[in-house]
Amino acid sequence: MVQIQSKILTIEEFLKLPETKPASEYIDGQIIQKPMPQGKHSRIQGKIVPIINAIVEPQKIACAFPELRCTFGGRSTVPDIVVLTWDRIPCDQNGEIANIFPLAPDWTIEILSPEQSHTKVTKNILHCLKHGTQIGWLIDPAEKAVFVYRPKQEIEVFDEPDNLLPVPSFISNLNLTIRDLFSWLLI
Repeated sequence: MVQIQSKILTIEEFLKLPETKPASEYIDGQIIQKPMPQGKHSRIQGKIVPIINAIVEPQKIACAFPELRCTFGGRSTVPDIVVLTWDRIPCDQNGEIANIFPLAPDWTIEILSPEQSHTKVTKNILHCLKHGTQIGWLIDPAEKAVFVYRPKQEIEVFDEPDNLLPVPSFISNLNLTIRDLFSWLLI
């Protein structure tokens, strides 16, 4: 994790800065650059977004977005995957998808990279839940586990191969097991 030291910026000033690669996030008045995704992270992210969208997009139920900046509750973060119900996707004056998403996702998915702080990522998920997110996943490829967060509920850990992963209510027909998820890492 790279932390950029500079004068204290407001969130408005931060949002005017050029984007960085990998993305920088604004958390508690600090600008923190996310680590560069590595192989396992990229593979899981690349597989799960189209699987979710194949189920929810045709009926305009929801849409999954990789690496989408969401700004709400005094933070501006870039979760690995954001899923929004169709009626909550911001549109511009032309009826096209907006570039700015000033809201919490309905479902946030983070994939832990080797040098990434489990605590920092968990805090981002909890921030989302505090602002209306239905469910958060923290996928840990090294442990072959998924931590599932829901508002005001105990954290659940799924690490048995046949564990069916819980999903938000709007996507009840996604049946994904731990075995399915981590089999994507096999080449």
